[in-house]
Order: sequence, then C-alpha cells, then structure tokens
Amino acid sequence: MAVDLDVEELLIMGDSDLIIQQAQGEWETRDIKLIPYRKHVKGLRKWFKSVKFRYIPRFHNELADALATLASILPYSGNVHIDPLEIQIRERHGYCNAVEIGPDT
Repeated sequence: MAVDLDVEELLIMGDSDLIIQQAQGEWETRDIKLIPYRKHVKGLRKWFKSVKFRYIPRFHNELADALATLASILPYSGNVHIDPLEIQIRERHGYCNAVEIGPDT
C-alpha cells in the first residue's frame, strides 16, 4: 500500500524485537519460514528513500494490538470504503463507567 501511495519515508513499528532486528539486517534470520519474508522486505526497501524500523514493547502497544485483533475478525472484501474509526481514550476502563441499578421496588 505504501508503494502504491508513493510514500517516500516509511517508519515500521513492531512489538517483536526479534523480527525488527532481523528486518534491519542486524540479526540473522534462521527460521526457514521467515527467510522469504526477510528477502521480500529487503527488496521493498528500494521503493523508498528511507525505511526505519522501531521496536515498541507490547505493553506500550495495547491499542495497536486491539485494532489488529479487531481487523483480523472483520470481513473485508477489498473494494469497500471504510469510514475512519474514531477512538476515545478514557482515563478509566469502560466497566468503571457502568451504571448500577438497585433492586426493583
């Protein structure tokens, strides 16, 4: 998608330090299943002026994790417009905002 949009500078963030280090070429990729992906990432770099990778620990990545989970379970046919998702971050969890109802009298 970034290539199709003519993006010049790309920042890729991930919560797997192993994958980030391998994608940067700092660590060797030994898993036979990951080697084709590493080669593909290396080939894609030529399309951008700058590609940077950043490791984000999972505990700092809860919102992205939740969105990825949501995206993985929703059907998407490919040619459908999806309105932007508005997200509000609250100071308290949703269950803290529940209204308690007393017994019927």
